[in-house]
Amino acid sequence: MRALVLGLREVKKSHQALVGGKGLNLGELSGIDGVRVPDGFCVTTAAYRQAIDGNETVRLLLERLDGLKAEDREQIGVVSGMIRQAILDAEMPSEAASAVAGHLSVYGEDEAYAVRSSATAEDLPHASFAGQQDSYLNVTGLASILRHVRQCWASLFTDRAVICRMRNGFDHRRVQICVVVQKMVFPHASGVMFTADPVTSNRTVTSIDAVYGLGEALVSGLVSADGYQVCGGEIVGKRIAAKTSAVHRRMEGGTEMKPVDPGLQSAQALTDEQILRLAGIGRRIEAHFGQPQDIEWCLVRDDFYIVQSRPITTLFPIPDAGDAENRVYVSVGHQQMMTDPIRPLGLSFYLMTTRAPMRTAGGRLFVDVTAMLAAPEGRERLLLNMGQHDPLMKDALMTVIERGFVPSQPGSGPGLGGPGPQSAAPQSQFEPDPAIVAELIRRGEASIEACRQAIRTKSGPGLFDFIREDIRALQETLFNPQCLGVITAAINASMWINEKMEEWLGEPNAADTLAQSVPGNVTSEMGLKLLEVADAIRPYPEIVEYLRRADEDGFPEELEKFEGGKEAREAVEAFLEKYGMRCVGEIDIARTRWSEKPVALIPMILSNIRNHEPGAGRRKFEQGLREAQDKERELLSRLVALSDGERKAAETRRMIGVIRHFSGFREYPKYAMVSRYFIYKQALMREAERLARDGVIGVPDDIFYLTFEELSEAVRTNRLDSRIVGERKEAYGIYEKLTPPRVITSEGEIIAGRYRRDHVPAGAMAGLAVSSGVAEGRARVILDIGDADLEEGDILVTAFTDPSWTPLFVTVNGLVTEVGGLMTHGAVIAREYGLPAVVGVVDATRRIKDGDRIRVNGTEGYVELL
Repeated sequence: MRALVLGLREVKKSHQALVGGKGLNLGELSGIDGVRVPDGFCVTTAAYRQAIDGNETVRLLLERLDGLKAEDREQIGVVSGMIRQAILDAEMPSEAASAVAGHLSVYGEDEAYAVRSSATAEDLPHASFAGQQDSYLNVTGLASILRHVRQCWASLFTDRAVICRMRNGFDHRRVQICVVVQKMVFPHASGVMFTADPVTSNRTVTSIDAVYGLGEALVSGLVSADGYQVCGGEIVGKRIAAKTSAVHRRMEGGTEMKPVDPGLQSAQALTDEQILRLAGIGRRIEAHFGQPQDIEWCLVRDDFYIVQSRPITTLFPIPDAGDAENRVYVSVGHQQMMTDPIRPLGLSFYLMTTRAPMRTAGGRLFVDVTAMLAAPEGRERLLLNMGQHDPLMKDALMTVIERGFVPSQPGSGPGLGGPGPQSAAPQSQFEPDPAIVAELIRRGEASIEACRQAIRTKSGPGLFDFIREDIRALQETLFNPQCLGVITAAINASMWINEKMEEWLGEPNAADTLAQSVPGNVTSEMGLKLLEVADAIRPYPEIVEYLRRADEDGFPEELEKFEGGKEAREAVEAFLEKYGMRCVGEIDIARTRWSEKPVALIPMILSNIRNHEPGAGRRKFEQGLREAQDKERELLSRLVALSDGERKAAETRRMIGVIRHFSGFREYPKYAMVSRYFIYKQALMREAERLARDGVIGVPDDIFYLTFEELSEAVRTNRLDSRIVGERKEAYGIYEKLTPPRVITSEGEIIAGRYRRDHVPAGAMAGLAVSSGVAEGRARVILDIGDADLEEGDILVTAFTDPSWTPLFVTVNGLVTEVGGLMTHGAVIAREYGLPAVVGVVDATRRIKDGDRIRVNGTEGYVELL
């Protein structure tokens, strides 16, 4: 029989389901040497179950609750209130009441107690629902304690707790509640302690908040608290608050707010010695639990009591280099415009592809830039690269350098090594000859086709050997010096044009217009091709109506049932043949591709039909081309009139040629990478289907939660530890809730950069100008491309845009993103389409509301709410 009451010192790790997160942690704390915990016991979930299992009223009301959604707030309030009342009205089972009485006889029935809830979904390693159930202080007498235990049980069904469980997918019946009953301590001071700085996430800094009296006032936000910071055994920061009031016990039970003696209001709540001693206790607790902790403490006559400790669930994990050296990491996701977590198989493929010194953390990729920062030449190159790409990253790295976090060493340091330009090639090496790009693409396409043909005969361990070898051919496309030279030449030419045209003519950002409608950009062409798909469908109302209700199973095959359906299907399938390997978050091989789920294209096709006339793709390209040609003629004619004008015009003409002929190739290497990834994925899914048939995995998609080498071994042996996939899925769910930092150190500190310029108007949101022009319109805040209900003239506001978002660009009037840089995909395509764009706008999707009217200044780099 499961225990109805357990003493804190009886609690073991195996009792999680009986005592909940708080009870389990207090039991653990009770066994740590040097940590004092007030005596007490747990009224376990078994007692709670015994109380409600036989309660028919509660059972019927839970059935009603099951039929509601988190949005049904009014109905939730009614049903939850009825459940709470039913629990309060029921008597506690006699066996549980007797067990409580027995423990009180040991500690003293006349003593004062804290009665605190501990739900089984509270203070778990992956989610904290702390504070959602009730706690009561200074409770005396058996009858009062039993009543407050029932009140804690009832608080499991507050409106807030019910809605939170619904949103997090917790079953109301499976989430049960224990109640912790502890002897009260009446402290001189109390507060909370974080063993990692909650603001910067630095794991070496302990942060302590302290108030007089009970900590209830601090947790409730009723009073200001002192703040102390400790690092390396020293106090490194103090904030002394004016503490005018404090919460104390009432002799008849409960608590009350009392004024603080004027002489103490501005004094430290803790002495320096006490601060350091408390920080040491915090480190001892952190070491026991193996991760940073959020700790509640009380000071009684110079003795510290710990009344709670829970993991800090909001910290982003630290990339692990396997040593104790100071290291600095920059986010790959912010450079690749995909900050969502990547599943283990996707991480494996990217790590196999890159040549950069990369680590993973929180399901994301980070480049270890420590060696580059240590070498003066490498540091200069890195800062130049980051300045062009993401000024916030550059500013954060400047902060790291100014602190001396990475000691300087001789040498140049390694390059970033990711898919993209690595170093500047001499511009004289390349003449603006379109044949260079055509040949590079021809070789790339031939290599992709050779891979597609060869992999068809591969299976089992041989398939994995083939992929390992074939990735070298992919690297040839990504890191070929000629490919990198072409891309770098285009970037340098754009920078040269912008610098020289402003110097010679006072014309800012001239390269943006010159880069419109360049040939050979596989991503911008994709957006125009989808307009052609809309043209093939638009004349047939029956097909348009079908698309509004189409599901995954029938599209595009069912198009042939309608007049014009054969041509429509051919148009869709031709698009998929060339671009079907793309999708949102495409650098993760695990993501579902358009070819695997063609209905993902339907919202964009319908948007094109609604917002554009026939031939819009051709006209858009031709308009951009005319504007680029007109800008070229205008610049050259103005240059000729200058001193030494013929030379300046000739040099400018050559640079414009480099932009026009080379900048389109910028998008091809990633297109080639994603094309190959899809070929690999299709072959691996055949192996996954066999593993699922043999019962090695549950479903084929389970392979995405294995690394490449783990999957290879599972295929070779036809065996797999059944726990791995479940644990990885749970971890991925945790990672989805985390926001990755641009820059993080080996101490876990997140270094936030800021824009350093003066010309941003008051109240405007600063960002990076990546495509010139000014646009005004309705903001459409879209986080999921499937929700993209756009009208012509809207301004797209989103977290990030990878190539899959390009088809939306043909409709909108401007672009705002939270992530991005001058040469990221969204910026490149925005310039080609002549779309004003500002990227790197921190928290744009929260600060701008859907439907707001905004102005995007893509020339100066800011966004205004109108």
